[in-house]
Amino acid sequence: MGNILDKQVAIITGAGSGMGRAMALLFAREGARVMVSDLREDRLNDLMELAKKEGLHLITCKADMSIQEDVERVIQATLVQWQTLDILVNNAGIMDHFAPVGELDDATWNQVMKVNAEAPFRTMRSAVKIFLAKGKGVIINVASVGGLQAGRAGAAYTASKHALIGLSRNTGYMYAKSGIRCNVIAPGAVNTNISETINFAAITPLINERIMTGLALNPRIAEPEEIARVALFLASDAASFVNAAVLTADGGWSAY
Repeated sequence: MGNILDKQVAIITGAGSGMGRAMALLFAREGARVMVSDLREDRLNDLMELAKKEGLHLITCKADMSIQEDVERVIQATLVQWQTLDILVNNAGIMDHFAPVGELDDATWNQVMKVNAEAPFRTMRSAVKIFLAKGKGVIINVASVGGLQAGRAGAAYTASKHALIGLSRNTGYMYAKSGIRCNVIAPGAVNTNISETINFAAITPLINERIMTGLALNPRIAEPEEIARVALFLASDAASFVNAAVLTADGGWSAY
C-alpha cells in the first residue's frame, strides 16, 4: 500500500507551529509535497530543519495570506516547484480578547476578520481557479467549535469562524459538480500557541461570568497531531463523498 497522499501537492497556511505544523509533517510523511506559509520566518526555518532530517518534500514561504499579493506569491512558488496544486489547507488564525460586541474596538474586529475570514477567502479564490482547470481539488478550512456555538470566544472570533464555516459550505456546494470538495474542521481546545494572539490586558470581568464557566465541561485538550489526522482523512480519497461538511473534533465538549 502506498502513502495516502502520494505525490499530492498541498499548501498549508499558518503552519509554522501548532496544528498547521503537525499537518505539514503528517502530509509530507504520507507522500505529499507541501508548501508551508507562515508569518514567522524563525518557525518556518525550524520546520524546514526537521523536514530535511526526515527527507520530506517540504518548502516554506513567509507570507501574510490576507494580502492577495502574498497569496499569489505562495501559489506561484508552489506551481514553479511542483507544477500543480491538489490540496489547500487554511489553518492560519488568531484569537480575539473575548470582548462582547459592546466592548469591541474596530482594530480588533478588523484584524480578526482579516486573518480568520478574509485570508481563507483569498486563498480559496485563487486555488479554485487551479482546481477548476484540472477538474478536482480539496479545500480544508480550520474553524472552531466557536464557529458552531456562540459562547466560546468574543464577538469578533465567533463571527469570523461562523463566516468561515458559511463560506466553506457554500464553496463545497457550489463546486460539488466540478470535482472540488471543501470541508471544515471545528476543533475544540488544542495545545497550540494561539494564546499568543490574545491581548490578556483587554479581557474584562464578563469573560469569567459568561465564557470561562464552559471550560469546566471540556474533557481535555487535544494535541495538534490529533487534528492533523482529521485533516489527513479529509484530504484523502477516503473522504471522497464528504463535502460541504463540518467535522467537529473536540473530544465531545460540544455534546452537552
